[in-house]
Amino acid sequence: MTDLPEIAGDVTFIVTLEVREEAVGRFLDLLHPVLDAMRHEPGFVNAVLHRDPAEANRFMIYETWGDLDDVVRVQMHRDYRQAYWSALPDLLRTERVIQVWQPVRSDFGKPIETIVAQ
Repeated sequence: MTDLPEIAGDVTFIVTLEVREEAVGRFLDLLHPVLDAMRHEPGFVNAVLHRDPAEANRFMIYETWGDLDDVVRVQMHRDYRQAYWSALPDLLRTERVIQVWQPVRSDFGKPIETIVAQ
């Protein structure tokens, strides 16, 4: 990641991924352990995996961390991410799109159920 803005405090990444139709199962098998491991990191705030209801092989990850510098210097280099990131070129139909946002407010009424449908 280059040309990141200066952000003090929480930072949110919105990552959009278009997965090859035949690779959706493998994509999810590699991504779920990453999301499970992230939750235990000290700077982790939240993450939500979304699936496009109109295009079943299009996903969006919304993840928030407490410090941009920590994400860039530490979190991106965690061993648990490597298998997932190494496989992405073979799994994706197009380049992933990564956006960086600064949260202003968050509201969650209840936990979102985990649905693992492939």
